[in-house]
Amino acid sequence: MTDALSLVDEWGPEKIVVVSHRRTGMKGVLVIDNTARGIGKGGTRMSPGVTVDEVARLARVMTWKWAAVDLFYGGAKAGIVADPAARDKEAVLRAFARALSNEVPREYVMGLDMGLTESDAAIVQDELGDRGAAVGTPEHLGGVAYDKLGVTGHGVAEAADAAARHQGLPMAGSRVALQGFGAVGSAAARRFAELGATVVAVSTAHGALHDPGGLDVDALLAARDEHGDRFVTRHSPGTALAPGGELTVDCDILVPAALQDVIDRTTAHEIKAKLVVEGANLPTSPDARSILAERGITVLPDFVANAGGVVAAAFAMDARYSGFRPDTSTIVETVSTRLRANTLTVLDAARQQRVTPHAAGRRLAEDRVRTAMHSKGRLPRD
Repeated sequence: MTDALSLVDEWGPEKIVVVSHRRTGMKGVLVIDNTARGIGKGGTRMSPGVTVDEVARLARVMTWKWAAVDLFYGGAKAGIVADPAARDKEAVLRAFARALSNEVPREYVMGLDMGLTESDAAIVQDELGDRGAAVGTPEHLGGVAYDKLGVTGHGVAEAADAAARHQGLPMAGSRVALQGFGAVGSAAARRFAELGATVVAVSTAHGALHDPGGLDVDALLAARDEHGDRFVTRHSPGTALAPGGELTVDCDILVPAALQDVIDRTTAHEIKAKLVVEGANLPTSPDARSILAERGITVLPDFVANAGGVVAAAFAMDARYSGFRPDTSTIVETVSTRLRANTLTVLDAARQQRVTPHAAGRRLAEDRVRTAMHSKGRLPRD
């Protein structure tokens, strides 16, 4: 079991709330990491394997993500220990929302992460009787349709394009491998294809598909709609690979867009890509990043590359009580503009400081958070 006090450092967390409910069996945790730049905002995930340590790590990513993209919210994350496919999902979710009624929405606004849908965000709003309790609700309730827009995946591809251009690598004709073909991976694949890239590998938890000559992205999307994640075992074009095999195929750009901690020391030695763009949160270990840097492989960090979702969430936060839904084209255009500019800022800083993009991006985010903490009197006075 994680010792919560061992998680505390100079940045946070400010608050860790562990909750439970005997009748439904609900167990969950909220970590509010750092609110110097604004109210805590981050997704809530539901998975049988959720831990306090995992949620705390993800809350810290949100602190850097909000600061790096220069939007004024704080880092936070929540998790529910449950199977999102279980029949009692709604009862568990309602119990979790009630248990956090002191914090939501005064200190934390719920969003969507792994295992939760737009309908779940609506349930949280209904349970707490407050439109401000959650964002990501369905369009017919005034929400921003994150999955439909595919803003996170779209932003990942836009950031990858900016990074590739920075390295002198033209996107047209570049070979892209994607781990994960959910909301993020599939939207990224669609945008990569529009930019002229060749998607050579995709994967789900059930396996991977690889074709050095390129996969038909439209056919893959149709197959996924028909068969779900198992399309990789039913879609005939391409060579079937075991899960994880897509990480080491011959490609120019690798996008891990599934789970955390998938690229370790061993995998880092086997990666053939010139550029790794972190579509998931925390997909690459510190040791792996060091190895990739030694090998001359650039890693664009998660809190820069996948910040499209938080840009959209910022629009949704502004619309929580106004009743005015932001224009879709404005959201997508803002995601593209901000992520491209931020990517170039971080890569330029990395080149000037002679450090990795991850280190340069962290310095940028840390400076912004530290300045806010100092202004609010949260640091010792000199």
